[in-house]
Amino acid sequence: MAKSTAAYGRFKSPGDRIFDTINIIFMLCLTVVTLYPFLNTLAVSLNTANDSIKGGIYLLPREFTWDNYAYVFKEATIFHATLISILRTVIGTILTVFCCSMVAYTISRPEYVLRKFVSIAFILTMYFSGGLIPNFLLVRELGLMDSFWVYIIPGLIGVFNVIIIRSFIEGLPEGILESARIDGAGEFTTFLRVVVPLCLPVLATVSLFTAVSQWNSWFDVFLYNSSNVDLSTLQYELMKILQNSNTSLNSGNDYASMFAGSENTANLVTPTSIRATMTIVASVPIILVYPFLQKYFVQGMTLGGVKG
Repeated sequence: MAKSTAAYGRFKSPGDRIFDTINIIFMLCLTVVTLYPFLNTLAVSLNTANDSIKGGIYLLPREFTWDNYAYVFKEATIFHATLISILRTVIGTILTVFCCSMVAYTISRPEYVLRKFVSIAFILTMYFSGGLIPNFLLVRELGLMDSFWVYIIPGLIGVFNVIIIRSFIEGLPEGILESARIDGAGEFTTFLRVVVPLCLPVLATVSLFTAVSQWNSWFDVFLYNSSNVDLSTLQYELMKILQNSNTSLNSGNDYASMFAGSENTANLVTPTSIRATMTIVASVPIILVYPFLQKYFVQGMTLGGVKG
């Protein structure tokens, strides 16, 4: 195989070589454009705040410091809020993906007589919403205020996720499902032992969408649990830290007057440095999760080889 690849490289036409060169340059440029915003944000978060104001920071911090992260994590509630964010992300993702896949399997079955009506009813909810006030009143009437389950139950069924999973299930070989029924499997057993393993690529995709949404959500905390510190999430606490830094900055006449008399100006923070630090803190967990789901995206592209 190595010899054939080397031989192919030696006998490439000039047009192929030009195409490969342009393709490599394009992919390198795309990689730089994709990574630069994150690396720049990381550099700003690791740079002293008063030096960051001067600008000119690109890929590496000019004056390295951990002060921005120390400022963010100095709050006693930040670690408990991180635990709540992890719990709502894990529990919310598992329950949402399971419920959405069950609904998607149900409305994908041709023998289900109400499948068209239910599908249309679901799709209409994507175009028409009751609004913020009706949703708030509904949550209050359901007794979900000041409760952890207010993060999970209202978003348990996502129409967009249901449609994606249903489309994937409809593309599965019907013979596999029929074989399971012939062997005596019921609908739930067929779903759990046949459909779910075959749907791992789309379930991984929906899981990533749901996990990112759960992890980044803070507005529901503000609406329903803002008075309960024990149920505060990381995103909400970071939002409050940024708001406090903006308030502190705006309370003085200017940046210099606000910190006049400070002996250690290297320990100062600004909304810009705090915003960059918050971005890194909030995005790193999702970045760490993505590699474990990437293999299922590759499986999704090769699943068509099973059909026949």
